[in-house]
Amino acid sequence: MRDTWPLLDGIPFPALARRTIDTLQVNLGYRCNQSCVHCHVAAGPNRTEQMSYEVVQQVLAALERRRIANLDITGGAPELNPYFRQLARAARAMAVRVIDRCNLTILNVPGQEDLAEFLASHQIEITASMPCYLQDNVDRQRGKGVFDGSIRALQKLNALGYGIDGTELTLNLVYNPQGASLPPGQAELEADYKRILRERYGIQFNHLYTLANMPIQRFGSILISKGEFDRYVRLLRGAHREENLDGVMCRNLISVDWRGLLYDCDFNQMLDLPALGRDGKPLHIRDLISAELVGNDIQVAGHCYGCTAGQGSSCGGALREAAE
Repeated sequence: MRDTWPLLDGIPFPALARRTIDTLQVNLGYRCNQSCVHCHVAAGPNRTEQMSYEVVQQVLAALERRRIANLDITGGAPELNPYFRQLARAARAMAVRVIDRCNLTILNVPGQEDLAEFLASHQIEITASMPCYLQDNVDRQRGKGVFDGSIRALQKLNALGYGIDGTELTLNLVYNPQGASLPPGQAELEADYKRILRERYGIQFNHLYTLANMPIQRFGSILISKGEFDRYVRLLRGAHREENLDGVMCRNLISVDWRGLLYDCDFNQMLDLPALGRDGKPLHIRDLISAELVGNDIQVAGHCYGCTAGQGSSCGGALREAAE
């Protein structure tokens, strides 16, 4: 998979070393009810990869033994994995903070009618993709009808208390640019989102995270087809800010794929750049129970500029605005 993006390898990126792991990001598989153009895992309805029961149990063992504070569950649509609820429920029983990377429309899929109630009953934090507050933009990026389905899902979540001041049910939204550009200022865009979604649809949420699109997988293919790949990579590199290196997610996060293999981040997972132990060998979730990872080198390449360009970008949104 890495060979698909040869131009990324010729761009040096500053060396990074791992700190203490406080977040385990788990990709439960690439199956999804949507096929978004910006999806960096190329998820879709026809993908069959999914994490097994055995690997889910290894994830839970690692959470317990290492006392990792945060479990960030992603996909695909992670809720389509048959062990999603078991994983989330068991992690919450350990007092682990659980984040569900939700595409919203999964709440409307047959068989998932009680999903919102499940998430609320276990106080699972929701971070939901909502790339715009305008219907045309969302449907163009994520598919016809996705905007309406997302609005219905958000209204359902609000009715349960998600995103409402005074509750402990956190609902965050995620913005991705429409094309080969950097995201705008997070604070200003969040204010626009909150105003428009509340005025038009009565929707409330806690925070908006702005993320840069990574030039890999499906979005990378679109850039290549339009002749924009080189320009976008140069844009990311030219907007690099050294101060963002301190807050990039890979310093305190490790990612596990559906097979149980470990990566320094979800993007490296898609480029087949495994996390390495001190012996230089790829790591598995089994190794996370006892392996010493603090100080280990993090695998970096040209795509890493997507996390340090401009205001910076991570699973928690803009780096510099988040710190201010």
